[in-house]
Amino acid sequence: MSERPPISPRSPRAALEPEQVPPPPKRSERARNPFVVVGNAIFTILIILMIGAGAAYYYGRQILETPGPLQEDKIVNIPTRAGKRDIADVLLREGVINVSPWAFIGGVFALKASSDLKPGEYSFQKNASLRDVIATIVEGKVVQHAVTIPEGLTSEQIVMRLIDNDIFAGSVREMPREGTLLPETYKFPRGTTREQVIHRLQQSQKRVLAEIWERRNPDVPVRSPEQLITLASIIEKETGRADERSRVAAVFTNRLKQRIKLQSDPTIIYGLVGGKGTLGRPIKRSEITQPSPYNTYVIEGLPPGPIANPGRASLEAAANPARTRDLFFVADGTGGHAFTETYDAHQKNVAKLRALEKQIQNDTVEQSEDAPPPTAAGPADTNPTATTRPSAPAKKPPARPVAPATAPARQGAVQSTTTPPVVQR
Repeated sequence: MSERPPISPRSPRAALEPEQVPPPPKRSERARNPFVVVGNAIFTILIILMIGAGAAYYYGRQILETPGPLQEDKIVNIPTRAGKRDIADVLLREGVINVSPWAFIGGVFALKASSDLKPGEYSFQKNASLRDVIATIVEGKVVQHAVTIPEGLTSEQIVMRLIDNDIFAGSVREMPREGTLLPETYKFPRGTTREQVIHRLQQSQKRVLAEIWERRNPDVPVRSPEQLITLASIIEKETGRADERSRVAAVFTNRLKQRIKLQSDPTIIYGLVGGKGTLGRPIKRSEITQPSPYNTYVIEGLPPGPIANPGRASLEAAANPARTRDLFFVADGTGGHAFTETYDAHQKNVAKLRALEKQIQNDTVEQSEDAPPPTAAGPADTNPTATTRPSAPAKKPPARPVAPATAPARQGAVQSTTTPPVVQR
């Protein structure tokens, strides 16, 4: 039987006092290490930062990926030297984005595009997100405006068109030489300088001319690419129909070979008004024989330079004309021309044209008594066809004349509104 421990008697006061709690255990030396304390603090901060970064990433991605407010595609111009805040203001004003400018700037930084934002005119697609908007500006794929330069305009007329077009900037320091610009449809971004436009037209003309000159018919009576341009410019002004260019070219080529004067009305007009291109009235009889370096009724062969800027098709026709013996052509009253080899046949075509013009005049007068009478030269039309002014030689010229005095009558007619008919007086 075990012995019980002796019972120590306690006073009533001691019995009422609580027993003494033992002191807590001391922390280990490792836990009190300052490196551990700092490490724990850093770990805690990292956890908080990771949570914050995750939340920011989620929120930022929502802003970048959420479809934008545009209800349809829209073109917006980003000005030159615009900062990120300026760009954000423009996009917000145009309704491309609906977030604060600071959100846009944050998106730019997030996509690492701070130094890649380019000025220009951009097309933003319907519901484009902020990411799409920034990517469009970064790629720099600005809107390209189609600009058509019609065939047969003079350099002065082309320059005036460029000046009147507000998508271009800058001035033109020097008028380009006649025939050095290639008429075509080009695409330019807004803000392109007019000097850059002219340079591009000139480079295109040089490239096309070199290709065509290389493929030219060796029988064509032109000695240089410059003469080819001159011949093509006359062809360009004489007809606007694609199916007639090579045949018109053949008429002029045959005349050059036989030393017959070209007798082309557009050359008279260019000699009178130069680069302005349009006379604005019918040619007078006295102007047909008026001396001028460009008047092919007076001079032999080609004029000293082009009378317009011909297109590719007219250059091709001049370099490779049709194989015909035609020496004359006159408007047929239907928008085309009648071609002939002999002067007698040409005179018959002229008579048919005069009869047709007279009939149209009579019909016009009958239909409208209040309308002003048409001119004696031809029908009143929004797109008049200049008709031939046949000369009246006493006898038929020889088949192959060798002197200017024996040159046949005027052979051509201009299919252009820029060349009015000859006044018969």
